[in-house]
Amino acid sequence: MIYTVTLNPALDYIVRLEHIEPGAVNRMDSSDVFAGGKGINVSRILQRLGYASTATGFVGGFTGEFIKNVLAAEEIGRQFIQVDQDTRINVKMKADQETEINGLGPVVTEQQLEALEAVLSQMTADDTVVFAGSAPASLGNQVYKRLIPLAKQAGAEVVCDFEGETLLDSLDYCPLLVKPNNHELAAIFGVTFKGREDIVRYAKKILDKGTKHVIVSMAGDGALLVTPEATYFAKPIKGTVKNSVGAGDSMVAGFTGEYTKSHNLIEALKWGVACGTATAFSDDLASIDFIQEMYEKVEVETL
Repeated sequence: MIYTVTLNPALDYIVRLEHIEPGAVNRMDSSDVFAGGKGINVSRILQRLGYASTATGFVGGFTGEFIKNVLAAEEIGRQFIQVDQDTRINVKMKADQETEINGLGPVVTEQQLEALEAVLSQMTADDTVVFAGSAPASLGNQVYKRLIPLAKQAGAEVVCDFEGETLLDSLDYCPLLVKPNNHELAAIFGVTFKGREDIVRYAKKILDKGTKHVIVSMAGDGALLVTPEATYFAKPIKGTVKNSVGAGDSMVAGFTGEYTKSHNLIEALKWGVACGTATAFSDDLASIDFIQEMYEKVEVETL
């Protein structure tokens, strides 16, 4: 079983209008409401690919009920810990410029944290646990140093989709995969990349620090998969980018789902790229039909 851990889910409220006038009344052209959070996005894409998963983390209030209802409607497993305050709302305004206002998230008590720890301690060697995204402010990202070891000690593989210091900290637990984009990778080392060779070199530094595989997404320039044995490059697919939210999560889902099934790295990369690209070219997370269409266009070469 694949488990996804989202410590700070969100109700994503998408607002579309031509222009935002500060200090005035603005009227939207359209809006949508989605169940958000990086791990939740991973579970939703896994379901579309035909892989069962169970989503866990913290939810509360009417917004938390909305998220659970969305996942139930999509027949995704749920093992959330209930908290006392509402799950946050993230407002994303799409106008001539994109503006985001993200909520802080609820306070999580020690007792509630221990309940999640109990869930993770029940993992087995047959499980893969995807840890993704930031924690609520009441916990801080240092909490992952408590949570990831529990899954590892239970025998599960872990996939870690973090930024910055949190990503570096996760390498102590030998994750199956980490997936920084090229900008996040450059920020970790405080460098500027001049070309693909630089990206490969620093991805190998991440590999040397403990992970089994590194995917570096490069938006319109394709993606790299760096392993101890080889480096693979997935060529970019042309199209119109509509949605950057969830594209990286979709890539993680595609890779994780295929790899847990086949252990074929090239196929896992191809499905990861197909999922990430399809979501980037969609208004919401990609449909299975569009993912399959993108899969047929993925080209991978060994560097």
